[in-house]
Amino acid sequence: MSQPGSTPPSRVPTLTEVVAWPEPGASASPSTPVPGAPAGPIEADMMKAPPPANPLPQPSRLTEDQLVQRVLEEVQRQVDMVLEYRVREALTPALARVADSIVRETRGELASTLRDVVARAVAQELARHRTR
Repeated sequence: MSQPGSTPPSRVPTLTEVVAWPEPGASASPSTPVPGAPAGPIEADMMKAPPPANPLPQPSRLTEDQLVQRVLEEVQRQVDMVLEYRVREALTPALARVADSIVRETRGELASTLRDVVARAVAQELARHRTR
C-alpha cells in the first residue's frame, strides 16, 4: 500500500523495453551516478558485463519463418502432451485386462503342472512302498 503523500513514479519501465548495455571497455564514471545503478565495486564490475552472446529476438523483430517455427514448436508440445494423455487413458484399461488374463492363464497352467508333479511324486512313492 502506498503512504499518503507519496507520488507514483513518472515513468514505469515495461518488460518488453530494450535496455542498452554499456560498450565493452567503457566504464561508468563514479562522479556521474546512474539512477538505480549498484554502488559497490563488485556490482560496478557486473555493470560492465557484455550483453548475452545470443539474445532472444524480440517478438516485433521475428521473421515469418521464426514465427512459424515458434508456433509449430508450441503446437507440437501441446499435441505431444494431449496424445500422451489420451494414449495412456486408452491403454490403461486394455493393459489391465490383458494383465489379468495372463495372470489367470498362468495360475491355471501352474495349478495343472503342480497337480501333475504331485501325482507323479505320489505314484513313485506308492511304487516304492509296494516293492518293499
